Amino acid sequence: MAVAEAPVSGGKPLRGDVVAGLTAAAVVIPKAMAYATIAGLPIEVGLYTAFVPMLVYVLLGTSRPLSVSTTTTIAILTGAELSSVAPGADPGQLIVVTATLTLMVGAILVVASLLRLGFVANFISLPVLVGFKAGIGVVIIVDQLPKLLGLHFDKGSFVHNVGEILRGLGHLSWPTLAVGVGTIAVLTLIERLRPRWPAPLIAVAGAIAAAGLLGWENHGIDLVGTVPSGFPHLTLPDLALAQQLWPGACGIALMSFTETIAVGRAFQASHEPLPRANRELLATGAGNVAGAFFGAMPSGGGMSQTAVNRRAGARSQMSEVVTAAATVATMLLLAPLIGLMPHATLAALVIVYSIGLINPADFRDILRVRRTEFLWALAAFAGVMLLGTLKGILVAIVVSLVALAHQAADPAVRLLGRKPGTNVFRARTPEHPDDEAFPGLLLLRLEGRLFFVNAERAAEKIRPLIAQYHPRYVVLDLSGLFDLEYSALSALIDAERRHRAAGVQLVLSGLNPEVHAMVLRSPLGKALGEEWMFFNLEMAVDRLQADAALPTPAESPT
Repeated sequence: MAVAEAPVSGGKPLRGDVVAGLTAAAVVIPKAMAYATIAGLPIEVGLYTAFVPMLVYVLLGTSRPLSVSTTTTIAILTGAELSSVAPGADPGQLIVVTATLTLMVGAILVVASLLRLGFVANFISLPVLVGFKAGIGVVIIVDQLPKLLGLHFDKGSFVHNVGEILRGLGHLSWPTLAVGVGTIAVLTLIERLRPRWPAPLIAVAGAIAAAGLLGWENHGIDLVGTVPSGFPHLTLPDLALAQQLWPGACGIALMSFTETIAVGRAFQASHEPLPRANRELLATGAGNVAGAFFGAMPSGGGMSQTAVNRRAGARSQMSEVVTAAATVATMLLLAPLIGLMPHATLAALVIVYSIGLINPADFRDILRVRRTEFLWALAAFAGVMLLGTLKGILVAIVVSLVALAHQAADPAVRLLGRKPGTNVFRARTPEHPDDEAFPGLLLLRLEGRLFFVNAERAAEKIRPLIAQYHPRYVVLDLSGLFDLEYSALSALIDAERRHRAAGVQLVLSGLNPEVHAMVLRSPLGKALGEEWMFFNLEMAVDRLQADAALPTPAESPT
């Protein structure tokens, strides 16, 4: 979905990009630090992720407003992988494992770009993605609640964490809870009353100031603590971990690219070129590869920060350069102040922005349109929570592919009638009881692709109709059929022989040039000849009425 061109402050493109970059930085920097905590990493990793990958994307990316750092989905997937591969690792080891994971994610994306696999982003259907993201949102909220409540326990599965939270409610820290609830209230009020204000920056700055002035640490409120200042140090990945990390890296790479291309397309202005999928693979992949050597976690395009960037007036990728520069200033000058930030504030920030992943209206809309796809969304939702986030990706992909296979295996076969007084043939339904039917003629339309998976299913739908109407001619309208595979053609040849032996003539109409040429080269073409193949359905009906001296069209039988 394209968006309208954003206004530019002062009428000058460069000034608009500077304002947009600084405004986006006010959102990106606090959220990046919060997302690092989701992954179980030091918060400075979030700053590194908002710096290097963003600059690399500026050089290679094709979307003008896209703001690149990390996202809630990527963060929770990263955290799940790190806890699986390196449970209980000290911060130094964790950084090495993260660097290796980030490098592998980037390498996978770069290789996918070289192989031109941009279409893979379409492998997860929208209903499944809705369920997957909602599940991620619930998992993140449950993961952050202990920090909001001041509870401490060993993390485990989703069900385990929920149970521990419920058991610990009698021992929560009221001061910590007050800080978290207060942060949520500030964020919510600003978003509603002053949506143009940088709510995350205001909430974080207020919490840091209060913690320093009021000595919150003395009241049992956990603070972030020491944050290293300066540029990130060179980090060398450990390729010996590749065998353990590659399944998770594949899942994170898929989600990174899916989110990046979706956000880039969503915020494309009408005058801007559409983001190129394979180039986006290269840009995000190179950003991850470079970021790996500077302590960054896996990255991709972020929805909320890109929305802020666009609304604030971004017209070019210069706005992202400004955001990266603001991140550098934070690393060099503000690290001591960041150390005063309460963990409850970060948790509240994560929870508020993770709730946006859970949209019951999306589930309702899917259910209203198609119940089957609603069940797919629920399967992905439950898969994330019950099987874990990385396995949840697998569930999402499998559900999407099963859905695709189910649709392909059940081809549409429509019984047609003619709209009275026109040459329009359409499916006969109770809504059109006056549509014309033709005694002796059975008009059927096949749609989609007919191949070995669904040929027999199409035959199963056609046989009862022949038995019900006892036609002299079965006319297959193939105008909606874009491909006829050899196995399906063989089945059609056998069906033509059986029906001809039973006194029923098969007739084809509306064949596209490829299907027509294929039929002519087969025994079916020899059996039918041009006599029983027509340019369109109207010509077939006119000819068959005349040849068989059928009566004037009558009302369709009930």
